[in-house]
Amino acid sequence: MELSNDIVLRPRFKFDVQTNNEKLLKGFETAKASQSEFVLTRIDDHVFIKFPKQEQHFWSPQLHLEINEIDENNATVYGLFGPNPTVWTLFMFLHFIVAGLFIGFGIWTYTNATLGNSYAIQLFLTLFMVIIWFVLYFAGRMGKTKGKPEMYKLHAFMKETLRDYR
Repeated sequence: MELSNDIVLRPRFKFDVQTNNEKLLKGFETAKASQSEFVLTRIDDHVFIKFPKQEQHFWSPQLHLEINEIDENNATVYGLFGPNPTVWTLFMFLHFIVAGLFIGFGIWTYTNATLGNSYAIQLFLTLFMVIIWFVLYFAGRMGKTKGKPEMYKLHAFMKETLRDYR
């Protein structure tokens, strides 16, 4: 599995399989009962693969698979690695807050500059929001790096399960 060094916090992949999608989905249900290393959840054509709670840390990834039927003998597997949805929501919330503050402080800076007032504090706060953006970005990259070995485990489990139930 190739995980490039692009600016991607939630890597995605897609491939076709020459097997019926329902057979693959049932394979994941069978794998759920026969192992305890991963927690599998199936909802319609979606399979979520995670680590058990006691083995998870803040940056633990999960693998979301969508197995769509192309025809009766072929299926497409779409995969998305991502953090726990709670962690992802927190990061998006923080990005939204920082963006809003950046815009607000930028308007405040521009207003004070236009009126001829001192705007050093406002400019500092605006630039500080840019620094916080970078901190959030690098924290996400750090989390991705910390979770990469687990991503490989999830990917290997998925490949093994798909191979066994073709």
